[in-house]
Amino acid sequence: MMYYALLSGGSGTRLWPLSNGARPKQYVKLVNREVNSMDRCSMLQRVWDQLKDAQMADFTVITASEAQRELIESQVPGARIAPEPARRDTFGAVLLSCAYLHSRMGASREDYVAVMPVDPYTEAAYFEAVKGLEEAVRRSGAAVGLLGVKPSYPATKYGYMVPKEHKEGYAWIQSFVEKPEEAEAAELIRQGALWNCGVFCLRIGAMLDRVAAYGVPEDYQGLCTAYERLPRISFDYEVLEKEERLAVVEFEGFWRDLGTWDAMADQMSTDTVGKVLLDDTCRNTQVINELKVPVVAVGARDLVVVAAQDGILVTDKAEASRVRELVAELKTRPMFEERRWGTLETLDDTEAAQTSTLTRKIHIFDGMSSSYHYHENRDEIWTILKGTGELILEGNRIPLSPGKAVCIRRNQRHAVKADRDFEYIEIHVGTSVGNEDIHRITFAWDEIERSLIL
Repeated sequence: MMYYALLSGGSGTRLWPLSNGARPKQYVKLVNREVNSMDRCSMLQRVWDQLKDAQMADFTVITASEAQRELIESQVPGARIAPEPARRDTFGAVLLSCAYLHSRMGASREDYVAVMPVDPYTEAAYFEAVKGLEEAVRRSGAAVGLLGVKPSYPATKYGYMVPKEHKEGYAWIQSFVEKPEEAEAAELIRQGALWNCGVFCLRIGAMLDRVAAYGVPEDYQGLCTAYERLPRISFDYEVLEKEERLAVVEFEGFWRDLGTWDAMADQMSTDTVGKVLLDDTCRNTQVINELKVPVVAVGARDLVVVAAQDGILVTDKAEASRVRELVAELKTRPMFEERRWGTLETLDDTEAAQTSTLTRKIHIFDGMSSSYHYHENRDEIWTILKGTGELILEGNRIPLSPGKAVCIRRNQRHAVKADRDFEYIEIHVGTSVGNEDIHRITFAWDEIERSLIL
């Protein structure tokens, strides 16, 4: 039996300023759902649709940080999610995925799992190739089977796998080369090297056996409790570099990693998104604008320009891979966030010694609701802009409609539900306006209503 784990826990800072800690790159809705399509979705949504088409989704778990659970639930409702209680790189994520498949989805120790990244831009044949990894591992007796993409050009941003001893349907791996210079990449291709697309397959029991070495439980819940005892290390360093029995299956179809702005721009079916005026003198330039003000580009060459609430990026496509390192030191509050129930846009964030303020525009989708929570160190003032909804405030139901204003004092328990497309401005005033002062009681609206009856 074959199961699948989709690793979706990265922070995605390489696509700053559109992605941030609250909305990593794999959840940004900028990917063409189909080639040359104007219908845009996130990387996660596109891959999930392809998994469903390949009849793999029912056997797949998505592994990501607990903070990303809401985004996943909103973008792919009904998917199985294995939240990571802490960051432990890809080795811990793979262990946790196997524990979830074994404990929660009925996988046996003798079943196999194919682990996949969430950010490839590829075709249906790729997923059929992933399915074939189990047979290659069984036939070869390899500890791990990997999927390698036949290169179409000497890329310097991908890792390479050099094969040896070609067999029927697979080859043994001789060595790995990480992001070579162009001349070396060309030589590697001449030798038959393949791009490493980060897909690998192994027996679930083999990974669970590794759990014992760290003195932690192998069931999912127990592993979550002891998760921080695992090493913070990648699967490549902990397993692949130490294992000699590695086999690779070649995939000859279309594949791209959308990890950088130049790759993202290449798959766009239009050169502009948002309020943009791109002059005819521009060449090989894409402009993405999430702001309400216009962006005008004249005479631009080989650029990606991105304007978002978190900042403005102007990069030469050849240097786009450096964005991640350049913005690593930025420590600012995300100005735009997506949640399972809607979106938050920060309009003003002012910190002071005695009193801080935070002003946000909240949009709640039809029928969705916030958590039931309270704040210890701030008051809130709401002004309703559009739509209708209901506020539950300390056991009282309060109908909400445009023009209505509500004051919520510190320590008052409250939650809001939208009847139809609902927007309001909320102003927080207090000594603390950060997420550390959000004390959640429950996310379930029916539980809140039951508490009112009691």
